[in-house]
Amino acid sequence: MNKIYQFLRLAGVSLLLWSTAAAALTLDEARQQGRAGETLSGYLAPRASDEQTLALVKQINDARARNYQQLATSNNISVDDVARLAGQKLVERAKTGEYVKGINGMWVRKP
Repeated sequence: MNKIYQFLRLAGVSLLLWSTAAAALTLDEARQQGRAGETLSGYLAPRASDEQTLALVKQINDARARNYQQLATSNNISVDDVARLAGQKLVERAKTGEYVKGINGMWVRKP
């Protein structure tokens, strides 16, 4: 189990870097402007409904879903478990001022 967490941590960092690199400034801007935020589900969620934000969220989430599937398959665990572990890490790592969706489903701005 410890080996899986180490692998997921490394994979999560590379996934985050890869996702960020795919749309570097746009993803950062969306987070900083409060247009999108991280969730405990492991997926980015839109806070704004404009076309640009929705397209970005879909692009990032599609890439995450593919990576979660690969991690789940290679570690013989469920995709949902991988996504939840990644979600916890992504919410924890959100920067000050960025929005995250709490366990109660409400958006919270990171202090």
